[in-house]
Amino acid sequence: MDGFWIHRVLQNEGIESHVVDPASVATSRRRRRAKTDRIDGEALLRTLLAYKRGEPRVCAMVKAPTPEEEDRRRLCRERKVLTNERVQHVNRIKGLLFGQGVSGYEPLRRNRRQQLNELRTGDGRPLPKHLKTQISRELDRLELLLEQIKAVETERDALLAAQKVALPGPAAMLLDFNGIGPEFTAVLWSEGLFRHFDNRRQVASYAGLAPTPWQSGSVDHEQGVSKAGNPRLRTTLIQLAWLWLRHQPQSALALWFKACLSG
Repeated sequence: MDGFWIHRVLQNEGIESHVVDPASVATSRRRRRAKTDRIDGEALLRTLLAYKRGEPRVCAMVKAPTPEEEDRRRLCRERKVLTNERVQHVNRIKGLLFGQGVSGYEPLRRNRRQQLNELRTGDGRPLPKHLKTQISRELDRLELLLEQIKAVETERDALLAAQKVALPGPAAMLLDFNGIGPEFTAVLWSEGLFRHFDNRRQVASYAGLAPTPWQSGSVDHEQGVSKAGNPRLRTTLIQLAWLWLRHQPQSALALWFKACLSG
């Protein structure tokens, strides 16, 4: 909750600092376990000592982004928050109207104000005065959100355009693929490709797409992806995988996937 600024301050003062992924620290599997700040501090200290001794998989250390990388990812995250709020307002307006027997109204259309004045309840009456006023205020907030989303997208597009003019990098290369637009490019670039990965397994682990096998005695089955990584990156990669089949049907990856399904 404190962000990475404390880590940077310690490093600037010459103090060795590590950011630990708290979910990677092993805990007791007892049904009820004691949890205090002192116990948590001792557990972190033992984990750090084991990590410094070179013990593998004792914990996962977070790679702190630079201030520029941290600030750059705010565009995609803010847009996601705004779009979620937009969905909430649209659903609230439709819910209010549905209670009066009105359906088919689309608040995102440009003529939403005109349509609101023409609506009639299920029994043929004009919309009640206070209900219409409430919906009008919801539309005011919705229109403000639409303006803010447009402003964020404009800022995002300007950032990507600057990257495309500069030296070839991940953002410029992603925009050249069919099926990858500005939003997917911005998410992949700011949430994943800002750091270095040695192989595809590290990418899958960071995105939470690594497999989780369950093998014990005669039991051997797959539990699905781990979901232990960056949820924004994981969601985008899954959506991109389906869009890739649509926009790149003759690519080697798409042909391999179709062969696996048919075989």
